[in-house]
Amino acid sequence: MDGQAVLAAFDQQIRRQPKPDAPDGCVEQEARVIRSISRGEGWTGVTWCDLDDANADSVIAAEISRFADLSRAWEWKHYSYDQPRDLPDRLIAAGFRPQPVEALLVAEMAELPLDAPPRPSVELRAVVDGQGADALVRVHDEVFGGDHAPVGRSLLVRIARKPSTAAAVVAWAGQTPIAAGRVDLHPGTDFASLWGGGTLPAWRRRGVFRSLVAYRAGLASARGFRYLQVDATPYSRPILQRLGFVQLATTTPFIHPGGTA
Repeated sequence: MDGQAVLAAFDQQIRRQPKPDAPDGCVEQEARVIRSISRGEGWTGVTWCDLDDANADSVIAAEISRFADLSRAWEWKHYSYDQPRDLPDRLIAAGFRPQPVEALLVAEMAELPLDAPPRPSVELRAVVDGQGADALVRVHDEVFGGDHAPVGRSLLVRIARKPSTAAAVVAWAGQTPIAAGRVDLHPGTDFASLWGGGTLPAWRRRGVFRSLVAYRAGLASARGFRYLQVDATPYSRPILQRLGFVQLATTTPFIHPGGTA
């Protein structure tokens, strides 16, 4: 895989042409920034920027003003190749809070092992209704903390689209959901992306995470996507790299609390 070419394709197809994940969402494109906006529960923030030393501070200030009327937190998604090089410091000075750094990993679908079923005591079930979405939310809440109910609601909307723009799977041990993950299917691009893959602590190191990756990769491959992308935590990165994912960059969510402060 030509890493630089794939990174350029990701930048052009995903960062510069984002698709809002909520029915009320929209995308705004300007010369220096591209933002995705949701008035409801969907993701809101800056997905791409083209800045330099001379204009970075004024553009950051303009974005803070642009989002001030939302009265809630929003995100500036920074990638390690973004310019200027001190953009993270400028964002922090403007009131943003950096979240943990993640690795931007990409794999070519043809190189991924798609046949990785879980052990016999575990069953993978596609999320197709509210009951499945509730199970996914329960797993996400326990594994990652916080309230993931908005994720479940958004997922159901996206599954119902024709064609669907997302899919999800829950791993069950008997009547207990033990792991879950989602895959975003970006229409008109070469990329599908993995989100939320997490396993309850008691079930880790048993191949469940690997089976969730293979299941979602199979769904994306069947839809014709060439690449699978994931923003990986330090915990999942080594597992994914052993499966064939390659790190192309790092990415850091910078969160602004909202308002003009």
